[in-house]
Amino acid sequence: MSITRRQFLIFSSLTGFGLAALGKTLQGHTAQSAAGYAITATAEEAATIASLRLSRPIFRFVSLADTGTGTRGQYVVAKAMTRYHQQHPFDLAILAGDNIYDTGEIQKIEAVFEKPYQPLLDAGVKFQACLGNHDIATDNGTPQVKYAGFNMSGRYYTFRRDSIQFFALDTNYNADWKTQLPWLEKELSASDAPWKIVFGHHPVYSAGLHGSSKKLKQILRPLFEKYNVRLYINGHDHNYERTQVVKGTTYLTCGAGAGTRPVGHSEVTAHSVSKLSFAAIDIYPTHILLSGIDKNNQIFDQGIILLNS
Repeated sequence: MSITRRQFLIFSSLTGFGLAALGKTLQGHTAQSAAGYAITATAEEAATIASLRLSRPIFRFVSLADTGTGTRGQYVVAKAMTRYHQQHPFDLAILAGDNIYDTGEIQKIEAVFEKPYQPLLDAGVKFQACLGNHDIATDNGTPQVKYAGFNMSGRYYTFRRDSIQFFALDTNYNADWKTQLPWLEKELSASDAPWKIVFGHHPVYSAGLHGSSKKLKQILRPLFEKYNVRLYINGHDHNYERTQVVKGTTYLTCGAGAGTRPVGHSEVTAHSVSKLSFAAIDIYPTHILLSGIDKNNQIFDQGIILLNS
């Protein structure tokens, strides 16, 4: 295996968290991270990842889902997020649904949200949530929509941070798609943000327990392709899965924020694992660096999303 002098200089300059995180595969050879996870990348991808790790992103956020159990699993992931925040500050966390188990009772909010994430909340991290299927079991999720800590301006809504426009969706069985879908297209078409990121609870593509959604493929994928949505984030399946680019969009399942279930591998899967985890997303002018991070703060997956793909 050979590498260019430029790649050698980049790799040899990495230290600490970045070196442990960077699984390098050059010319088809797979390397191991410090935790022993295999991380596969082409030589070009490895060089790009290394280069990005040496520069400062214009924005960083984290995402996770299926969190609201109040169990040990949730708390260990929350602690890992806090440790990550200390090394790599962020001020936004996306909660992709099932924020309160089992039936969305807002009375549990202290145990399943305020206590586990208190250090992050105290540090000024803003959580933006959407509704999952468990959340709507109580009053159709209305108490959560009204809860200030979830920062929801409705069952579906949009907000902008720097050069990124976020779009939160209600993907539940009783979602009002007759109103929501025209709203989404209107907002996507009106946005001049270079990066457009959509999140909802249910997966479009998934090799997990619940699998892919034929309906969401039909109604969302054409809009994502038309308006250059580069990333869709979801939960529902309790695992981590990053897809290959599908018609311009990468699909990220980050539903292992409190517990795990088995996950397989489909024709569009780039990386999947059943491991307590969250995702960190670093935004650059022309790239996104997406990292899967486990409860021990080890990066077990990294992928690149291009602005113009």
